[in-house]
Amino acid sequence: MEVSVNVGYFGPHISSEKSLIKELDEIGISCIWTAEAYGYDAVTPLSYFAALTDKLDLGSGIMQIPGRSPAMTAMTAATLDKLSNGRFRLGIGVSGPQVVEGWHGVAYGKPLKKTREYVQIVRDILQRDGKTSFEGEYYNLPYKGVDASGLGKPLKLIEQPLRSDVPIYLAAIGPKNIELTAEIADGWLPFMYSPTLGDKFFNQFLEKGFEKSGDPNKKEKFQISAPVFAKVCDESERDAYLAPARNNYTLYVGGMGAKDKNFYFNLMCEYGYEEIATQIQELYLKGEKAEAESIFPDELLDDLTLVGSKERIKEKIQDWKNCNVTELSIAIPLDIETIKFVKSCL
Repeated sequence: MEVSVNVGYFGPHISSEKSLIKELDEIGISCIWTAEAYGYDAVTPLSYFAALTDKLDLGSGIMQIPGRSPAMTAMTAATLDKLSNGRFRLGIGVSGPQVVEGWHGVAYGKPLKKTREYVQIVRDILQRDGKTSFEGEYYNLPYKGVDASGLGKPLKLIEQPLRSDVPIYLAAIGPKNIELTAEIADGWLPFMYSPTLGDKFFNQFLEKGFEKSGDPNKKEKFQISAPVFAKVCDESERDAYLAPARNNYTLYVGGMGAKDKNFYFNLMCEYGYEEIATQIQELYLKGEKAEAESIFPDELLDDLTLVGSKERIKEKIQDWKNCNVTELSIAIPLDIETIKFVKSCL
C-alpha cells in the first residue's frame, strides 16, 4: 500500500511551503492530489508542484468533466505528463447537479453516459492512432449541430504524448458509477471509504465492472486511492484533531446534494447508520449544523480516520492493509511526522 497526500481545494495555500513539498518528494510519497469545486482549479497547482519535485506523481483529484471539453482535458493531461516526465494521474468526475448547472451552466444529464463518452474521447486523443471523430449523445467531433458552420473536421493531437496511457481515475460513489469506474478506468477515487465496512458494500459493483472490462487482469491492476484524515497525537487531543473530519463528513452526509439525491447519505445508510444519517441530514438542512456534527457516530468517525497515539494508528492500519484500498491519501492539514509514521507502518 502506498501513501499519498491530498491537498483538496487548497493547492495554492501550500504552494509557499516549498520545503514541505520537497520533503514529501524526498520521503517517497506516491502522489500529491489536488481538487476543484468553484474556487481554485485543480490543474495550475500541479504545474507548480511538478517544478518542485522529481519523483512523486501529480494527481488531479478531480478535474470537473463539465468544465472542460474532452479534447481540452486530453491536451492538459498530455502537457502535465510531459512537464513532469511521466508523473501525471488524470482524475476526473462529473461533480454534482448544483455545480454542473449552477456554475458551469450546462445540463447535468446522464452522468454515466457522459462519463463513458468523455473517457473514450480522451483515451482516443492520447492514443493518437489517427484523427479523432466521435458521435455520441453528449459529445460529437466534429460538431454537427444545426448551428454548426460545417467547417469542422477531425483532428489529431499535434504533439506525441510522452505516455499514451496516462492513468485515468474516476471519482464515484453511487453503485452504477463505481461499476463504470471499474470497467473503464485505471483507478478509483472514493470518499468515506471504511476499511472495515467498505469492501462488503463496494465489492459487488467493482466485480461487475471488472467483468465488463473484458480484461482478465483488470482487478490486479486497478488502483484505489482513499482519502483519510491522519494525525499522531496524545489520546487526550483526539477530539480536537478529529473536529475537521467530523465537520467534513457531516457536510457531505447532511448537505452535499439534494435531500433525495445524496450518495454520501446513502453510503452512511449502507454502513448501517440509517437512523443517525437521517437525523444528521434533517438537522443540517434546517441549518442546525453544530447539532448535526455532534451526533456523527464516534465509532464511524474513528473507523474512517487515523487519529490518535502511534499505538492506536498502527493497530488501525491493519484494517486498511486488509481491505481493497491500494493507496492511503492523507488529507490536509498535513503533518510531516504523521505522514512519515503512517508510511513506516505500511
